Amino acid sequence: MGKTRILLADDHDVVRKGLTFLLERINQTEVVGEATDGHQAIELAEKLSPTLVIMDVAMPLLNGIDAAAEILKRCPETSVILLSMHADDNYVRNALDAGAKGYLLKNAIDVDLVGAIRSVAEGHRFIGQGLKYVAQEQDDELKKLTAREKQVLQLIAQGKSNKDIARLLELSVNTVSVHRANLMEKMNIHRTAELVLFAIRKGLVAPQ
Repeated sequence: MGKTRILLADDHDVVRKGLTFLLERINQTEVVGEATDGHQAIELAEKLSPTLVIMDVAMPLLNGIDAAAEILKRCPETSVILLSMHADDNYVRNALDAGAKGYLLKNAIDVDLVGAIRSVAEGHRFIGQGLKYVAQEQDDELKKLTAREKQVLQLIAQGKSNKDIARLLELSVNTVSVHRANLMEKMNIHRTAELVLFAIRKGLVAPQ
């Protein structure tokens, strides 16, 4: 059996270094790349074809859950393990429903990482200590949103202006304004602050 080729994705340099330190001590694993945001994770996954992507949920520009879904669409042979500070069932459910094979709490990585990699390599899911996953239908409210609308929602929740979002997503400011208006209409929301709270409640972004 060949080495497990791993792409790490986290916007904190110290976290990536810590993960690399742990992974170097696991037989038959090799870190082949590092990403600092969700878009870069997708690009590197396509370029490097890793066996496994280990990625933070709270990624800049594109959250780890949506990035995982896109990676799995483009690279079906790749598996994803998501890391988070949040044990809320919404996060776990959204991550696994997006296709991730594992979900670990960052404060338990040193305990769970080896078992997670082995389980995923064998084709199984791995849920970290202290977590639960209850399968259920996808949230009806989230079903109303397109992938682009969810992406815009995340960036709004991160405090980005329409101009910032247009630049990051390579859209016109007018198109972003239309997406924002559609979000508010679909969710029956009338203020930006309510959009931010909605995104946090649904596990699309982490609370600050």
